[in-house]
Amino acid sequence: MIGGRREGGLMRKASQSVVKSRILIAVAIGISIGCLFAFLYPHGFLSFYSPAFHSQVLSSKCESSHRLNELKAEYAAELEKNEELRQQVKELTEKVRLAEQKKDHAQKQVEALGKWRKAGPSGTVKGLRTNPTVIPDEPVNPRLAEILEAVAVGRELIVALANWNVKESLEIWFTNIKRVGITNYLVVALDDKITEFCKSNNVPVYKRDANDGIASIGRTGNNHAVSGLKFHILREFLQLGYSVLLSDIDIVYLQNPFDYLYRDSDVESMTDGHDNMTAYGFDDVFDEPAMGWARYAHTMRIWVFNSGFFYIRPTIPSIELLDRVAGRLAKEPKSWDQAVFNEELFFPSHLGYEGLHAARRTMDFYLFMNSKVLFKTVRKDDRLSKLKPVIVHINYHPNKIQRMKAVVEFYVDGNRDALKPFPDGSEWEW
Repeated sequence: MIGGRREGGLMRKASQSVVKSRILIAVAIGISIGCLFAFLYPHGFLSFYSPAFHSQVLSSKCESSHRLNELKAEYAAELEKNEELRQQVKELTEKVRLAEQKKDHAQKQVEALGKWRKAGPSGTVKGLRTNPTVIPDEPVNPRLAEILEAVAVGRELIVALANWNVKESLEIWFTNIKRVGITNYLVVALDDKITEFCKSNNVPVYKRDANDGIASIGRTGNNHAVSGLKFHILREFLQLGYSVLLSDIDIVYLQNPFDYLYRDSDVESMTDGHDNMTAYGFDDVFDEPAMGWARYAHTMRIWVFNSGFFYIRPTIPSIELLDRVAGRLAKEPKSWDQAVFNEELFFPSHLGYEGLHAARRTMDFYLFMNSKVLFKTVRKDDRLSKLKPVIVHINYHPNKIQRMKAVVEFYVDGNRDALKPFPDGSEWEW
């Protein structure tokens, strides 16, 4: 009995001990969970759903959006810097290319000038004849550069200026150019009508910007004003590295002039002379009896180059010539462009004046024929009249349209009587 009671007491004590242990464990777990929540939610568990919490979330979103905008701005700035760097690389590459060209150009100049040397035997010494060409400068006029690249052959072309006043002559001009088979020619249109007229006839044309002061002179100026423009306009062609055969439009083309050029001078021009003496120069003796035994003074004479038809190479002396003539015509609006052209080309250096150091050549006056040679001499000579010139320039006579058509009839159609109705000079009117 006693042993049974002891065992029952021990069992009760063990049961009570287990219950207490379980209670202690539950309390410990509760305290642990409470500590955990206290750590995670220091402001209280319900604050997770409070307006303050939402405010924090929204604030965080705003900060993220602001940062995103900052990143976008930084990205855009980097793109802009990258584009600037790309442009700088492009410019530096172009400078390197030009530097290499200049180096090559300088080497060619050195080769042309050669080393110092002694003079050779009599009759064997010759000076330099040809100036080197300039380095092309395409940024001067990119639009014109693109046109010239498409039109020019061997970096040379015929160029003529025209406005609506000379439309009929221009049509004869380009019709004969096409007939001969010349493709490298360009009309510089001085008004919109001529531009459209050329386009409708498949004639290469270039028109300057409408707000260009030069273009306005071309639209409203007289023949002399238009003639003066060519010296300014031609400068861009030369700067771009192209040789130009400048042509008035009162010219009939019968052969391709590029087959007859020497290209050994800065300027190669047709002459207003009518024979060997007047065209190529002669010793003209001036007689002044009052001087006694010194009455005879020798003078050198040459008839002027025709500023309506000349071949000009892209050299420094050539560009200087154009600048000189254009500058003088701007200051002397009443001056004749052909007179100024020849004065700047031929006058020697003297006190207070430095002459132009340019090489020049006179064209064969039977091949590049002015109308005085044709009507006064050639048409009356059976032998000379059988020779076909390269061009005929109706520069000495009025009635230009009629004479141009007659030249075509005579040389192209074979009508040997086509030139007969015209007088030698300008006294006859239609």
